Amino acid sequence: MIIAVDFDGTIVEDKYPAIGNEIPFATETLKMLIRDHHRLILWSVREGQLLEDAVNWCRERGVEFWAVNKDYPEETTENNQHFSRKLKADLFIDDRNIGGLPDWGAIYQMVSQNKTWHDIMEANVDAQSNPYGTDKPKFKKKWWQF
Repeated sequence: MIIAVDFDGTIVEDKYPAIGNEIPFATETLKMLIRDHHRLILWSVREGQLLEDAVNWCRERGVEFWAVNKDYPEETTENNQHFSRKLKADLFIDDRNIGGLPDWGAIYQMVSQNKTWHDIMEANVDAQSNPYGTDKPKFKKKWWQF
C-alpha cells in the first residue's frame, strides 16, 4: 500500500517552522509499516531547507521514506508533464483528518488489519463493557414472575 504521511502535527507536534517533539510512537509505527512492505511518502507543506530538516529528522530515527512530496522517487517535472502535488496514495495519515489524528497504535491496527476507525472504536467499547472477554453476563430469572 502507498501511504502518504504528513509531518507537522502528525509525526511531530506542530511547531512549524521549528520541529516539535515526536508524537508518541510515530516513528516506531512508521518503521513497522515500512517493515510490513508499505511504501511511505512524506507529504508536507515544507519545502527547501525546512523539508530537508524534516527528512533528516526522520532519517536519524530510522525512518526512510520511499518518496518525498511526490508520487514516486524518480518523479520530476521533466519526466511527468502532469506533475502535481496531489499525491496518488492509497491512504493519507494527517492530523487534519475529520475527527483528528488517532493514536499511532490505532493507526497501525487500521492499516495492518484493514480495519476502519469505527471497527477500532467498537472493539474498544466492547472491551470496556466486557473487560474479561467473557460472554455477556447471564441474568437469573427474578423470583417474582408478574
